[in-house]
Amino acid sequence: MDYRILGARLRQERLKQDLTQEKIAEKIDVSHAYIGQIERGERSLTLDTLVRLANQLGVTVDDLLQESIQKGNEHYVNKIRQVILNRSEKEQQMALEVITLMFSHLDKLSSD
Repeated sequence: MDYRILGARLRQERLKQDLTQEKIAEKIDVSHAYIGQIERGERSLTLDTLVRLANQLGVTVDDLLQESIQKGNEHYVNKIRQVILNRSEKEQQMALEVITLMFSHLDKLSSD
């Protein structure tokens, strides 16, 4: 894993929320120097710290690690599954209809 990329991703998410290193460090109970080292890719971090950062920033761990995760077909199927998992049966059916219609349209465009 490239900790520089992860650190840059964390910095990007922190800045989106207009948080200082000091503020995010305080919220997850670590030192601001440690946050700086993580963001520069100088230090690795524990899974616990990564999860606390993700929760505080309102992102998922896989969002933060997206450059390190190899994505195949199963990844996207799982993402779709996560999106519709807690929806009603009617909403799931609607999502299926939208996806089916979208691919039908794409198939038609590619055959023209």
